[in-house]
Amino acid sequence: MYNSAAPKKKQQKIVISRSKWIIPFWIIFLFGLFALALLFTFISLGWLGFMPSFSELENPRTNLATEVYSCDGELLGKYYFENRSPCKYDELSPHLINALVATEDIRFEKHSGVDIRALGRVFSGLITRSKKGGGSTITQQLAKNLFPRDPDAGTLSTITTKFKEWVVAIKLEREYAKNEILAMYLNTVDFGNNSMGIKSAAATYFNKIPADLNIEEAALLIGMLKAPTKFSPKRNPTASLQRRNVVIEQLYKYNYLTKIECDSIKKISIDLSQFAMQNHSTGIATYFREYLRQWLTDWCKNNPKPDGSYYDIYKDGLKIYTTIDSRMQKHAEKAVQEHVCNYLQPIFNKHIKGLKNAPFTNISEEETKRIINAAMKRSERYSLLIDEGASNEEIQKAFNTKVEMKILTWDRGMIDTVMTPIDSIRYMKSFLHCGMMAVEVNSGHVKAYVGGLNYQYFQYDHVKLSKRQVGSTFKPYVYTVALQSGEYSPCTMVPNMPVTFHLPEGTTWTPRNSSDHKRGLMLPLSEALAMSLNYISAYLMKQFGPQAVIKLVRSMGITSEIPAVPSICLGSCDLSLYEQVGAINCFPNQGVYVEPTFITRICDNNGSTIFEYVPKTNEAMDQITAFKMAKLMQGVVDYGTGARLRGQYKLNFPLAGKTGTTDNQSDGWFVGYTPVLAAGVWVGCEDRAAHFRSIALGQGARTAMPVFALFMQKCYEDKALPYHKIVAEPEKYSGYNFIIPAAYTGDPSGCNEKPREKKRPDFD
Repeated sequence: MYNSAAPKKKQQKIVISRSKWIIPFWIIFLFGLFALALLFTFISLGWLGFMPSFSELENPRTNLATEVYSCDGELLGKYYFENRSPCKYDELSPHLINALVATEDIRFEKHSGVDIRALGRVFSGLITRSKKGGGSTITQQLAKNLFPRDPDAGTLSTITTKFKEWVVAIKLEREYAKNEILAMYLNTVDFGNNSMGIKSAAATYFNKIPADLNIEEAALLIGMLKAPTKFSPKRNPTASLQRRNVVIEQLYKYNYLTKIECDSIKKISIDLSQFAMQNHSTGIATYFREYLRQWLTDWCKNNPKPDGSYYDIYKDGLKIYTTIDSRMQKHAEKAVQEHVCNYLQPIFNKHIKGLKNAPFTNISEEETKRIINAAMKRSERYSLLIDEGASNEEIQKAFNTKVEMKILTWDRGMIDTVMTPIDSIRYMKSFLHCGMMAVEVNSGHVKAYVGGLNYQYFQYDHVKLSKRQVGSTFKPYVYTVALQSGEYSPCTMVPNMPVTFHLPEGTTWTPRNSSDHKRGLMLPLSEALAMSLNYISAYLMKQFGPQAVIKLVRSMGITSEIPAVPSICLGSCDLSLYEQVGAINCFPNQGVYVEPTFITRICDNNGSTIFEYVPKTNEAMDQITAFKMAKLMQGVVDYGTGARLRGQYKLNFPLAGKTGTTDNQSDGWFVGYTPVLAAGVWVGCEDRAAHFRSIALGQGARTAMPVFALFMQKCYEDKALPYHKIVAEPEKYSGYNFIIPAAYTGDPSGCNEKPREKKRPDFD
């Protein structure tokens, strides 16, 4: 017979046993909820460590690179601690957004910063010991990137930090739209190879802006987020390809791609043909960017923010808008490369080959040792030996012992060789160097700035920092003093005969012409300047004296020290190329000096203008004198020392200039201008003792002028620039020359006939 009493008793005991745990369970559960709520409250209030404020959430503290732009909108370079540039949502490719959401957080649009379903999946995976995906949302990852964890924190602190990230993620979702969060996240992530943020990554890996990335490129970059080094296409191309294809599969899984699209895209190989590491020594205008960096550093020290703190070009994300034209800059760098590196350097190497003291000429062995020893003591090898405590004898032995090394060549790049460090110093001394700068005549805007041949190997700036003897390029200033006096015109006849100066120390100085051109005859000033005759320059200096010339050039923007001695009429003083171009620009600019300007404005990272540059101007001479000098300097090009510009280089547009060569051909110069552009070029070795031994090879017309010619040729032929119109429409600009002042009553040559009416061309 069935006995029901026993089971009922047992069932009753079970019910009583369960009822014992109901109250404690709810107490523990509610206490846990209260404790958790209290924990998050304390975290939110910042009582358990740092918690970003409302203003910090609105303006997250990230190191933003300062960007330098050309006048035609090209990014020239950046200054940064982290190579990070902000990018807005509408500047992102849709493929990036799709790949990011499909791979990292498919429920991104449905959660409010913390995805409870994803967390449940993670906990379930921990219990079952199975991998079911991560629980961090994109917003949580953004919180982690904006407010990084302490790498030395313990386990308990790490757990607390994780909770903090949840709180920050929820706050971020309240403060920002979903689109803004996606953009902020892509701006904060590291893509390796010195590329912080999607804008830098797109430029580094594909030379693109984020908006132009295609599906496979976007998938590759998003795939790298899991581990930038492990999945780097440069270091681990196979792993990178596999990871990219995982992202492609995710896009297919969530219906962003069809099966056919998925399979075909996965077959595409990785293309890194446009990969380029972004750093200070690559790209164009490297010397200019370094000069600008120094200028901006000084500017930041003297221009505080509204809150009293100072701007920092390495982390404040400033936008620097310069006057450099990227197209003209490329033309200038190409001109220097073609003539100095590819043409002139091989000639110089052949010229000095076999010389006992090469590359030096006409100096003693003692002077040679002094130059070499000075260079040795500036070398990194010398510093390392000193740090190691090496004696002078040990240092000399090290520098005279052959070792394996790499040396620079222009045609083959860096090559392996074996030579002594001392010989390598001699070798580096044999390189010719070059500086070039071009400005727009009216505005004084610097359009091209080439401080040297290669910033990676030669970092000395030959535009702004270097000062060298200017030779005959100084003569136009002497002639200007004469014309400005009213006693001389371009047609005034002067004697082509030696002039002797009696110097204060009791000695005499009689300069000589470099040729016998019409020696002893009376010549017009126009012919004298065209043929660069020293006798005539000395004659004019004797009439007006050094002080008058120095006073003039000061008004033309030249600030370097100039000794008040007669020899400056032949260019014995040292000036920078920057000063020379600014001064020579006065002639086509109707006598007005405009300080060469390289920056127009500075904006903060929000795009607000915080600085606008206003150049200094000064009327250095009257318009008529400037016009006469322009006519005089045209003679240099038409039939004088610069005639190859018309003959060999076929520059048939209005042009004027002046060649210059210093003693022993140590420095070659050319300064010149058209009605719209002025430019100057210097060529020479680092040490003046290294130079061509003949005037035929070493004169400025052979070393510097061809760079000017190639640059102007490229600028006037470039249809993307306005200057080509003068060449393309010769009938419109036929006979066009430099501006004739309205008040002038003489003839266009500067003598006696009435002038023709001519206007500056309209390029707009």
